[in-house]
Amino acid sequence: MGKAGFVQADWLKPGATVIDVGTNTIKDSAGAERLLRNFPARLEKFRAKGSVLVGDVHPDAVNVAGAITPVPGGVGPMTITMLMSNTVKAARLRRASPELSATQSTATAR
Repeated sequence: MGKAGFVQADWLKPGATVIDVGTNTIKDSAGAERLLRNFPARLEKFRAKGSVLVGDVHPDAVNVAGAITPVPGGVGPMTITMLMSNTVKAARLRRASPELSATQSTATAR
């Protein structure tokens, strides 16, 4: 989506699991105040630093959702893990099939 705080808390079913993959940098104080008014510690960090990272899900969703991935630090480590896993699989497929040319996709080798 790419819009900070777009998904509102009242859109969620209570207890829902929310996976927020958005990463948005907020640099204006009005936007930070709007999104973080119920999170004074994060708002203070914004004031000290001048920017804050938030997801596409409004921070107030934490009060409705049963579980929510944090931003930052939520899905990034899993993305990196899966990228490395797929890279290793592709290398093993290439090593097992020497007839593959450099231009062929590893997906076609399966």
